[in-house]
Amino acid sequence: MRLTFIGADHEVTGSCHFLEASGLNILIDCGMEQGINKYENAELPIPYSDVDYVLVTHAHIDHVGLLPLIYARGFRGQIMATRATCDLCDIMLKDCAHIQESEAEWKNRKAMRAGKPEVTPIYTMNDAEGVLHHFVPCNYNEIIRLNDNLEIRFVDVGHLLGSASIEIWMKEDDCSKKIVFSGDIGNKNKPLIRSPQYIRQADYVVMESTYGGRFHKNTGDHVEEFARVIQETLDKGGNVVIPAFAVGRTQEVLNYIRIIKEKNLVTGHGVFPVYLDSPMAVEATGVFKDNMMDCYNEETKELVKKGINPISFPGLHLSITSSDSVAINFNEEPKVIISAAGMCDAGRIRHHLKHNLWRPECTILFAGYQAVGTLGRSIIEGREEVKLFGESIEVKARIEKIEGISGHADETGLLEWVGSFMEKPSQVFVVHGDDTVCDAFAETVKETYGINAMAPFSGSSYDLKEGCFVTVTKGIPIQKPAVNEATKKAAGVFARLLAACDRLRRVVMHNEGGANKDLARFADQINSLCDKWDR
Repeated sequence: MRLTFIGADHEVTGSCHFLEASGLNILIDCGMEQGINKYENAELPIPYSDVDYVLVTHAHIDHVGLLPLIYARGFRGQIMATRATCDLCDIMLKDCAHIQESEAEWKNRKAMRAGKPEVTPIYTMNDAEGVLHHFVPCNYNEIIRLNDNLEIRFVDVGHLLGSASIEIWMKEDDCSKKIVFSGDIGNKNKPLIRSPQYIRQADYVVMESTYGGRFHKNTGDHVEEFARVIQETLDKGGNVVIPAFAVGRTQEVLNYIRIIKEKNLVTGHGVFPVYLDSPMAVEATGVFKDNMMDCYNEETKELVKKGINPISFPGLHLSITSSDSVAINFNEEPKVIISAAGMCDAGRIRHHLKHNLWRPECTILFAGYQAVGTLGRSIIEGREEVKLFGESIEVKARIEKIEGISGHADETGLLEWVGSFMEKPSQVFVVHGDDTVCDAFAETVKETYGINAMAPFSGSSYDLKEGCFVTVTKGIPIQKPAVNEATKKAAGVFARLLAACDRLRRVVMHNEGGANKDLARFADQINSLCDKWDR
């Protein structure tokens, strides 16, 4: 029985852990690293073709994003996940494959002009579709036997529709052990889905620490906050633009607006229109509808039994095509626009920001965490001007943020989860946290409960029979290429060139009535490159 730490160790993303037990090779999650990372993920010590099972905690890309890659490298085992997670992965993995292919296509256009070799996407749509055939839907709280000596169970952990902690019972010869993988632990009393369910016994625990050392603010009534912002903005004749993650946060926002409409908390505007402008969010909302009775909390189930759809209401418009999206900003009626991506670094939300950020009667309402370095974070922090699609946009709209909407448990919730074990586990491994957060939270667990807790690095291996490390590493730091002065100067020149082309396009279209369309189209293409440069 051996556990090897592969990814999300002293980091938040790229979750992957490798368990060798009872004659089986098992991965727990297989996620993609996202954002800025400090360490390299360790290589799997066996070929992917030798992996028998992948157990998935939930459908976020930092937990499942590399499943198509291991399929491309020979994995043909079974992927066990809850039914809702299987449904969401069908959406998420195809979307991720589309992004990989699109980015490779864009890089290859640049490479061709520069005489450089082409790049290939890390995986393709065929790989995503192929791996989806290996998913096996599982029920919550059902014990599933993978062989005569190993059983698993998925327990609702309240982070996302279908999210789960995973219990694993293992037996080798005369030794029996139980290990629990927490997955991402949810915040309590969230709309729609259940609060985290606690587990009472384990020999070993692998738990996340994303919000270790952080505490959610006293949030008040989110419905009232949403209603206030919508009322005040519509009264001024403006639009409320809500950047929201397509899976999870969007559905929560829809539920809040349903309550607002049901209680008539926004008055004087009739059945005010709400546009959901994100194809992925529309698909994910369908998954939420299909899994109501399996995943929703009791309050929401009662609504469903009464025939009330908790994420739908009069005046809701679903925008699928690009033309649907474009038409929203040509409609002058005051409205609410919900669009992805949640941190404003990609997706259709950028178009809506371009059309609304400069209008003082409009409101940009943030309802989720904005990471450092993202466009959303810069807007919240008071940036007066942003660049979108090569055009400088003044920030004149009202900027609002609703605090306390989080899918993650804070430190109090994390401690409640690990403190729920009736007997102290032999060892708690703290993962899924920033470099210093993991160590600090492990110390907090030890001080609070007297439980052995530590934060391993990627590449370390632990013998679960003997209760000791076989291999201990300190992580492999990522080598970041230095940016020289010439590169900085080139970036400045490029930015000035793009600004000049933008001015040229405006002059051509205004003074010549669009006669010189080829020149204007050329300037548009360069502006498009500018947007990619910004990102």
